[in-house]
Formats: sequence, structure tokens, C-alpha cells
Amino acid sequence: MSIDWNHFTPYAALAGGALIGAAAAMLLLLNGRIAGISGIVGGLLAPAGRGELAWRLAFVAGIVAAPMAYSWFASLPEVHIDAGYGALVIAGLLVGIGTRYGSGCTSGHGVCGLSRLSLRSAVATGIFMAAGFITVFLARHVLSM
Repeated sequence: MSIDWNHFTPYAALAGGALIGAAAAMLLLLNGRIAGISGIVGGLLAPAGRGELAWRLAFVAGIVAAPMAYSWFASLPEVHIDAGYGALVIAGLLVGIGTRYGSGCTSGHGVCGLSRLSLRSAVATGIFMAAGFITVFLARHVLSM
């Protein structure tokens, strides 16, 4: 493993992590909700009430608007995906299924759950990290994708 020192951005990563943590803390403190993106977006598909719809839409709008606002001050990184549409569809379905079985996603368990010292979130985070490591190893070294 090697680090691409020309593109190593620890300060930007630290700032981004602090902003994610602040947003998750504010949502919990001000709204009493966990910032699990899959749950927030899933709640848009079947909202429980009018108040539920408003905060969920505002949160998702913020996620979409943030990169747009960032692009006013700096250029966005180039996106390059080394996979075909079929692989992306299968990967998306597997992530969706895993999110449902795991009762949450990386933001809900990895950011919010771990910060609340949830044992369930620690186990879930460990499992999906291990699954990611195994998937990358199999795809790159065994299947040579």
C-alpha cells in the first residue's frame, strides 16, 4: 500500500469529519433523530406525518447542496468509477439489502452509533468493514476485476 502524497488531504478530511460529526450532533440534540442516511431517505418514501417529511427533505437537500456550495470555492474532484453499470446495480442492491438486515447504514451505525458507544453499532460497523475488505480483496486479487 502506498499513499498518493500529492492528493493526501488530512486537513480537508479532518474538516469534513468535524462537519459530519457536528451535523449528526445537531440533528440528535435539536431534533432527537439519528443521522442515518438510509433511514432518513427511507422515511421519505413512506413519511409518518407532515413534520417528518419536512426535516427529512431539509436534511437530504443539505446533503445535495453542500457539494454545490463547495464548488463555488474550489474545484470538485474528478469522479472515475472502474465498474460497469451491471456491477454498480448489483453493488447498490447488496448495500441496500445489507442496510435493511443491519438495521442501518454506515452513517447511522459508524458515525452516530459508535459515538453513542452502542455495542450493536460496533458489531455492525465491524461486520460491514470486514465485508468491504473481503469484497475488495476478492474483486482485485482473486477475480482480477
